[in-house]
Amino acid sequence: MTFVKGISVIEKNSRFLLTCFSIFFVLKVKEKLIKHLTQTITLTNEEAVIVGNSFKERHLEKKEVLLFAGEISSHMQFIAEGCLRAYYMDEEAKEHIVQFGIEGWWVNDLYSYLTKTPAKQFVQALEKSTVLQINHDTLNILYKEVPAIERFFRLKFEKAYVAFQERTLDVMSKTAEERYLEFRTKYRDIEQRVPQYMVASYLGITPEFLSALRKKMR
Repeated sequence: MTFVKGISVIEKNSRFLLTCFSIFFVLKVKEKLIKHLTQTITLTNEEAVIVGNSFKERHLEKKEVLLFAGEISSHMQFIAEGCLRAYYMDEEAKEHIVQFGIEGWWVNDLYSYLTKTPAKQFVQALEKSTVLQINHDTLNILYKEVPAIERFFRLKFEKAYVAFQERTLDVMSKTAEERYLEFRTKYRDIEQRVPQYMVASYLGITPEFLSALRKKMR
């Protein structure tokens, strides 16, 4: 009987410690979000708590799909840990990578989110990852409770448009070698975390051509 009680106490203590660890982990993850936001806007302590409570965490295993093409993207998603990609598939089922995302970035099919139409892209974890999500309705409520958040996302959407236009023009006007050099300069951390065939897909070239470029630059 004493042994059973002892086991029960151990189990309770284990559950308590696990709960404490889970709470600590959630707080650390949301700290990353608040730190990211306050690089652009100012938040009071009270506002930071409101913002943190408005986001829900989601854990992803490697290769797990966060968003499927055909679904309507209803969340903005901040990457707290890990690496993800956004890609679409053409009529021949060939993948074309549109975006990579790592810690401190946002990843989404933004067109689907803003227009509330079916996504054309998949969003998939390339590593075990943690994202913080906020759905469309909750974000609109947050805009009223913490006006600075509306400013943050307005600036974010503006930057996303500029980045999209720059990427489109780069594909049209720069050589593959120029695009790869720019990718290596801007996203060296990403290049070291994703397979080379995915880098090639992002650049719009074949893996063989990328391999030849890399050998040429050594």
